[in-house]
Amino acid sequence: MTRGTRRELLISLGLMPALSLAACQGTGDRPVDLHFWGTGTLDIGPSNWARAQREANVRIQFTDNGNDLGPVLAKMVSGTAARTFDLGGVQGGAEPEMYRAGAIVPWDLSKIPQWDGIWDWVKSVPYLKVNGAQIGIPVVVNADSIIYRKSVTGVVDSYAAVFDPKFRGRASMEDSWMNSVIFTAIFMKENNLEGLSRIRDPGDLEADELQAVMEFLKRKKRAGQFYKFWSGWEEGVDLITSGKVVVMTGWEPIVYAARNRGAADVTYAQPREGYEGWSNNLVLHAGVRDRGAGVEDAAHRFVNWQLSGEYGCILGAMRGYMVPTEGCVTDLRRGPMSFFDLTSSRTNQVRLPDAQQLDDHVRSKFLQMKGRVYWQNARPRNYALYEALWAELRTI
Repeated sequence: MTRGTRRELLISLGLMPALSLAACQGTGDRPVDLHFWGTGTLDIGPSNWARAQREANVRIQFTDNGNDLGPVLAKMVSGTAARTFDLGGVQGGAEPEMYRAGAIVPWDLSKIPQWDGIWDWVKSVPYLKVNGAQIGIPVVVNADSIIYRKSVTGVVDSYAAVFDPKFRGRASMEDSWMNSVIFTAIFMKENNLEGLSRIRDPGDLEADELQAVMEFLKRKKRAGQFYKFWSGWEEGVDLITSGKVVVMTGWEPIVYAARNRGAADVTYAQPREGYEGWSNNLVLHAGVRDRGAGVEDAAHRFVNWQLSGEYGCILGAMRGYMVPTEGCVTDLRRGPMSFFDLTSSRTNQVRLPDAQQLDDHVRSKFLQMKGRVYWQNARPRNYALYEALWAELRTI
């Protein structure tokens, strides 16, 4: 995915005062050590994790899981990660597979009061539950679309621009089926290309739907539509700022980075077909139960703290990530908060206007802008076929 490094590009937003969780912690007790294995950009650094010790009486030992869902899943199901670590933060989609393999266990929502404050429409992310069991807690959400050079292309409001022969050789998509296939499927579904309005879920295609989408991409690649498939945000920024590419699917932080490099016309589209929504979710590892009820309870206190506001402000400031609650904005009404910013290695602040802007912007993508939001699925049912067909595309 590399979703974490993308958000590191956003300009700092600052931070907020802590929200007390005294009612659900025993501050006089010795803090519980929790081993958190997550996507690297969920990390906020030791000085900021210390806030969790004050507020939830837990001491966080964070380990980067490398972000690539394939190896993460293998280590959880076939390796020792499910018992080496207490909880994890993963790209959405693999939770049901981990649950069925016994690698994770359900959350007890009665121990997470802040669950009630999560935006209702985020709670409906399809892979967060299995047979009524809450197996994932969404800690980050956002939605992605199209980046373009407005001075060259004019206003872009459809994925059609990415495939328009007018921009042949100057278009690009990410070298990742996880993002590029869903964008193409959304475009084909919403425009009923090749009868694909029948697609139920662009993030989890049936085999015949996937074949049709991939054949479309193969035809476009053979015709020279794409300058190249980009990999990593640095290359994405370079392509759009250099002018070699004038329209591409990609991550919004690339827009901010390009503007910071002087490409003032780089713009993020509001596509009429809709956005690709995505989430990073918290999972409770099965091994936590081997360590006793105290550790499992501590994991719930920690997640409650992550949703309470303070963590969301720090994450928003450093990564541009949105924790889907109103906790950050609510707490900042009391005044700004200082924190240590890992991305700049200095103390920064977040203030209410900046946090409110991020909150409004992310929320508007899902609720107010054009089209629908279709959720990315990092582990669709036909995962092996996705991998095989994408490998074929790369050889063209």
